[in-house]
Amino acid sequence: MLATSDWLADQLGRPDVRILDVRWRPDGSGHSAWFAGHIPGAVHVDWRADLTDPSENGDTLLLAGPEQVARTLSLAGVGDGATVVVYDDTVSLYSARTWWSLRVYGLESVRVLDGGFPAWLEEGRPTSTATAPPPPARFTPRSQSRMRLTTSDVRALIASPEVTLLDARAPAEYRGHEGNTKRLGHIPGAVNVPVGAMTRAASQHFRVGDELRELLFKANVARGRRMVCYDGAGIAAAKLAFALTLLGHDDVAVYDGGWAEWGNRLDLPVDR
Repeated sequence: MLATSDWLADQLGRPDVRILDVRWRPDGSGHSAWFAGHIPGAVHVDWRADLTDPSENGDTLLLAGPEQVARTLSLAGVGDGATVVVYDDTVSLYSARTWWSLRVYGLESVRVLDGGFPAWLEEGRPTSTATAPPPPARFTPRSQSRMRLTTSDVRALIASPEVTLLDARAPAEYRGHEGNTKRLGHIPGAVNVPVGAMTRAASQHFRVGDELRELLFKANVARGRRMVCYDGAGIAAAKLAFALTLLGHDDVAVYDGGWAEWGNRLDLPVDR
């Protein structure tokens, strides 16, 4: 799941390994960053435009439907059975969101490049400015419904002894001191595991396994339960879900509506 740059360098040019550059900018210049230089063979995917539902407004970033995701992957040369490596330059936030999006639709072998593009550059790895599109491929979506939850799903799970709700936001948002929704706070029963702690200080690399386990232990996150992650709109939540899966948790879901949806609904319970 976590690809090292050494491993990826050895895979360059293999037709069964596809590389997705998911660097993203709010001003839409992510494609320009790819155009200026990328890992050889990488195809740029705008996760915000290509992998989220275009009918949603505001801060809610719900996963796109199967037809849209299949079309995006087919154009990127990703077919059934491919191994996909995703990278960004923002501490793997958009890579993890892409990882989760592809896993929800049944793509089994998806890896996140540890350290992302900054680590690749720091190590003096090769880059390319080639823009030729890959040959199109056929991807068949197979929904993994347990990996994605709706607001009604989450509401039904509150107080369940078999489920741990994990809030990936910063502590101030979790406690209700900050935010931009109609109501502030967190979903009742949720445990705060800030996703910023998942990567090393001043680095794009994930913390090693024992350090991640210690962070989860301090938050009383135990094995044997279903893990449901959320944040503002499913980005940090996907990174937390990736870290949990990396550590061997086998029943991890993301609530992509997140606090953008929950905090703006007056009919849902909130704790502070």
